[in-house]
Amino acid sequence: MTSPALPSVRILLIDDDDSFRSILEYNLTTKGYEVVACTDGESGLKKLASESFALVITDIKMPGMDGMAVLKAIKKEYPQILVIMITAHGSIEMAVTAMREGAYDYITKPLNRDALFMILEKALNYKGLKEENIRLKEELGERFQVDRIIGTSKPVKVLIQQIQQVAATEATVLITGETGTGKDLCARLIHYNSPRKNCPLVEVNCAAIPGDLLESELFGHVKGAFTGATRDRKGKFQSAHGGTLFFDEIGSMDTALQAKLLRVLQDQHITRVGEEKTIQVNVRIVAATNTDLKAAVEDGRFREDLYYRLNVVPIHVPPLRERKEDIALLAEHFINTFMPGRPVQIDQGVMESFHTYHWPGNVRELKNVIERMLIFRDSDTLTPASLPPEMVHSPAAIAFSGEDAIQLPKEGASLEELEKGIVLKALEMNNWNQARTAKFLKIPRHILLYRIEKYKIRMPVKRGHAE
Repeated sequence: MTSPALPSVRILLIDDDDSFRSILEYNLTTKGYEVVACTDGESGLKKLASESFALVITDIKMPGMDGMAVLKAIKKEYPQILVIMITAHGSIEMAVTAMREGAYDYITKPLNRDALFMILEKALNYKGLKEENIRLKEELGERFQVDRIIGTSKPVKVLIQQIQQVAATEATVLITGETGTGKDLCARLIHYNSPRKNCPLVEVNCAAIPGDLLESELFGHVKGAFTGATRDRKGKFQSAHGGTLFFDEIGSMDTALQAKLLRVLQDQHITRVGEEKTIQVNVRIVAATNTDLKAAVEDGRFREDLYYRLNVVPIHVPPLRERKEDIALLAEHFINTFMPGRPVQIDQGVMESFHTYHWPGNVRELKNVIERMLIFRDSDTLTPASLPPEMVHSPAAIAFSGEDAIQLPKEGASLEELEKGIVLKALEMNNWNQARTAKFLKIPRHILLYRIEKYKIRMPVKRGHAE
């Protein structure tokens, strides 16, 4: 037995057959539905324009405006309303045609009560799922509004503007930045603010999938393609059809697979493993990396042609140490995330430690630190006592203490000149080895290269070498 319908479910019934309309209205009412009955299509549409209904049941054959005309009018003006057609046993083909035009289902004369109630229950369940899906998509859209990126610093404002501009296009995007800066969030913001937002966003972590399995994951395979392939399987490209495919940690992809990916990006066709025919796909590509792909190209670890195919629109996500004015806002956000409605304060000493710390793990590290401090706090104020040990004696604090302390002139100093001096000194200490210098300064190599280029630092030419 089906469960009784809720009284709030209103059904518009349109049928010119007085006898059948009365029987149907009686059965629907006794089941708990609220029914409004009309004798023709014109009056039915007038009711629909002035009142709210969950679904419409209409006869196909009626004088004047028939059921097909009613269906087309409803699908045009009220596409969210489901329509169930009434037809005689001899007119099933017409009912099937109506379903092709957008009708949900049909019932036949004479009336079968059980079949009627089963169709109605399925229709209302479908309507409920559809409405829930719309609501979830709206919530997801609100969650990924670009203006909800936390921060007011200049680097964040530039980042927001770039995402807004590129999201509306079909351009391929390469997102760069250190681990924990929020590259995956930027990829989602690009998708959910793009014309493809109602289609899938499929994510692929190239570093997490073994190289020998990644090809099958991306392109799919057919049954028997390899040991364990017991059935046909769609790959990520097919799953993302119409939407966006996000390659996280693209720099870790095997060079052999890079060549196959390049071909797909060129012609938008894939070939499943174990199959010869090609399948057309329509996807937008967004990729992210925490490595210096340009250096990887120079080292032969990444294809140059693929790099330029991906790097159509480059977006760099700044590290937390370059946007420290956002730390207070981020900390407050994470407190509200972990303890909504609980007034937890942050001691000034904690904020000072936050601002002197280097943040190698960036925003993700800040989030973890806040969660840890909330767990081990003794009061509703986060104090230095609950700071992680590495932050109490942070590298930044040590660097400015002791015999090797940097002497600042009383008249003031340029921060850029100080930074240039530190980079230059670190290079000299490490015999101008860039990899060792980057490790010494606890920054990625591409950040060091950026600083070297920014300050036009050049390795001195040794005596005896040609100028």
